[in-house]
Order: sequence, then structure tokens, then C-alpha cells
Amino acid sequence: MPVKENKVNKRRLQSSYITTTISLSLVLFMLGLVGLLLLNAKKLSDFVKENINFTVVLKPETREVDIMKLQKDLDALPYVKSTEYITRERAAMEFSKSMGEDFVSILGNNPLQSSIEVKLMAAYANSDSISKIEKQFKNDILIQEIIYEKSLIHLVNENIKKISLVILGFSGLLFLIAIALINNTVRLLVFSKRFVIRTMQLVGATKGFIRRPFLFKSLIHGLVASIISISLVAALVYFAHNELQGVDLMVDYQLAGFLFFGLAVIGIAINLTSTFFALNKYLNIDSEYLY
Repeated sequence: MPVKENKVNKRRLQSSYITTTISLSLVLFMLGLVGLLLLNAKKLSDFVKENINFTVVLKPETREVDIMKLQKDLDALPYVKSTEYITRERAAMEFSKSMGEDFVSILGNNPLQSSIEVKLMAAYANSDSISKIEKQFKNDILIQEIIYEKSLIHLVNENIKKISLVILGFSGLLFLIAIALINNTVRLLVFSKRFVIRTMQLVGATKGFIRRPFLFKSLIHGLVASIISISLVAALVYFAHNELQGVDLMVDYQLAGFLFFGLAVIGIAINLTSTFFALNKYLNIDSEYLY
């Protein structure tokens, strides 16, 4: 009878360890998904900002050689991501295509000027920075005017700020839920071994001696759960890149490495901390409260 009972207890213990590891893996997987969302939100906002056009309209008498020099000077500026030279002919062709008719033949001449389309770095794609850049460009004798959508730039930046706050709020909430779930799961596991803890105390084991195997197992479970969650997140990214058309998770290897390292640290740290405090409860509790 004692042998059977021992086997049953071992099975229950193994089952509780497996349940704890799976629960922790799923919680970390959810945190990983939020991490992916945060990384992609930043990259997506940068992508949107860096594709806002800033048009430098050139004076009619500007020579080709001067335009090429101006474009090179613009490319060398720290806040410029890229430039593209648009000739009068190309501008007329694109405008005619968008209008659906050849306006040059109607007017008899091409009123459009040559221009340089400038795309700024994401950090400078805001109304204040563009206003300063506009004042700087206006001093150039080759430039006739600067054209950009002030309202569009303001709207894009405001919407990105709102979306970022919502995502950060959701991430914080999910992180708190994750801590609560992991803590409760670990507490249940320690609760199932409360009599073992009491027996060890009765035979003279110190608190540090009792904690050591629990914390070691907690470390191993946190590590295993982290590896499982990282594998799931990596599999999701691979699937999205290779199987889903139009879905592209813009995560580079360095950012992915930071995300995976963060998941491992969070998994191990929360598991160890929860185990430590749950153990302290049963190390200091009176025998009558064990039942």
C-alpha cells in the first residue's frame, strides 16, 4: 500500500510540474507575442514616417549640374534618408497619368518644375523638425519652394502616439496578469508539497537547505518554459514569413535576440521569485494551518 501511494504521489507531483511548466510557457508565449507587437509597432511607425514625401521644388533656370550637386548635398545631411530627382518631363507624365488625360497638350506647355523628393529619417519626420528644415532649405538660391502636407504629418504623428500608448497599456496589463498567473501556479505547486516541507523542518533541516532544491527546480522549469515559449514565438515568425502572404514581421536578428533573452530572464525571474515567497509562507506557518 505505501509503495502504491508513493507512486501515486510521484505521478501527481510530475503532473503538477508539467502543468506548471506548460502554464508558464503559455504565459511567456503571450508576452512574446506582445513583444513582437511592440517591436513591429516601432518599426511600422518608422516605416510610415520615413515614407512621407518632402518635395523641394527647384527654380526653372537651375542647371542639371547644380541639381546633381544639390541632391548630393541633401543625401549627405544626417536627417535625410533618401532623395529622388524628378524631372519636369517625368512630373508631367505622372500628373497626366493621375489625371487620366494629357494636360500638357491642352495647355500647350509644361508648367511643372523639376523637383527633388526628400524622405527624412523617422526621428525628424515631425512638424517642428520639418519647419526648421524648411527654413534652412529656403535660404538656398536653387530652391523655389518647399511642399509637404503639414496636416498629414501632424495626423500621422498623433495617431502613432495614441496607438503606442494603447499598446504599452495593454502590454503592462498583460505583464501583470502574467505575474499573477505564474505566481498562483507556483503557489499551488508549493502548496502540494507543504507536508514535505514540514517533515524536513521536523528532522532539523534549515530554511536554506529546504529552499535549495525547490529553487533549483524552479530555475530549471523557468528555463524549460522559456525555451518552449521562445520556440513557439520563433515558429510563429517563421510561419508568418513563409506561409502568410502580405504578412511580414519586421524583426531583425538583433531585436529578436533581445526579445528571446528577455523572455528567458522574465520566465526564470518570476518563477524563482514566486517560489521563494511561496516557500517562505510554508516555512513560517504553524502546523495547524497546513490542513
